Amino acid sequence: MVIRNGLGMVAALAAAFSLFAAPAAAQDQASRELQSSFDSAFGTELRAPQTFEAIYETGFERRIAELADGDKGRIGVAAMDLKTGEMITVLGDQLFPMASTSKIAVAATYLEMVEQGHYSLTSEFPLLIPVRSAKYSTDIAPKRKGNYMPAIDLIEIMITRSSNPATDTLLDAVGGPEKVNDWMRRQGINDFSIDRDIATLVRDDGEYDPALWIDPRDSATPEAMVRLLQGLYRGDFLSDESRRVLLGAMSRTVTGKRRIVAYMPDEARVSHKTGSLNNTSSDVGIIEYPDGRAIAVAIYVTGQGTRRNREARIASIARALYDGFEAKARARERNPNWTSAPKNGG
Repeated sequence: MVIRNGLGMVAALAAAFSLFAAPAAAQDQASRELQSSFDSAFGTELRAPQTFEAIYETGFERRIAELADGDKGRIGVAAMDLKTGEMITVLGDQLFPMASTSKIAVAATYLEMVEQGHYSLTSEFPLLIPVRSAKYSTDIAPKRKGNYMPAIDLIEIMITRSSNPATDTLLDAVGGPEKVNDWMRRQGINDFSIDRDIATLVRDDGEYDPALWIDPRDSATPEAMVRLLQGLYRGDFLSDESRRVLLGAMSRTVTGKRRIVAYMPDEARVSHKTGSLNNTSSDVGIIEYPDGRAIAVAIYVTGQGTRRNREARIASIARALYDGFEAKARARERNPNWTSAPKNGG
């Protein structure tokens, strides 16, 4: 089931009228920005209050759509049943700031280099610690070298504690953002781009409001992140050992206690990675059921007034996805011919 959203008429009119109230230079800039927001290169349009273009077969789809309503900021959701391949999305093909959720791909790129013999898990690298500098003052934020750490420990703190210096260390080790992007492309995942190291991304954060603006830099679609999680979980992208290292670290994540894990039942196992930047909070991961089934989930929330509100939205959506896919599994057990595909084939 797919829910797509377009820019609402109210938001479009408000943006247009605001041009007339601004000085000439500001009008020109605002006009360019308005035009850019509709750029088809982004693959979809920015939107304000959510409009639904789907006919619902069950309450599951409607519940996710309601929880992901974007009248207070864009919300992107993608989730896949990793046994059946069934997916549900809301703005799943629209770009959102990855923030630290991109660190999964950085770790995967390094682990592939271990498999190829370029490095090992015990290879040591110096932490790259950011040095204070003014916003936008340089293309790449300055960093200094800290203590040396083995790669296995860098991966651990990068994933479990979202260490930015550890991430920049491994990003440098693999050859920079373009090498991570190349790894993703080779896995068949295209709607993903790392454009800056973490020190630069954090230093220059706040240039755009992600609730109102799609910045293609350092962004991905929820669907792309779910495909990444699917391939890692199934062992499509990495060896069994590399897979255990990465998913094991994700299972020990200590950030985001109010996000995916917040409303999960005790018997659910969550392996995830959080992300946070200006006016955006996210969480992506694998949720495993007691019977061995699993779903891959990517939730990106912007706006909503406060970080606490964004986190509450993530937690609610994650639990609704868990319960909804569970209900579908039970229905299939009772009736193997049962289907809940939307009537419009979406």
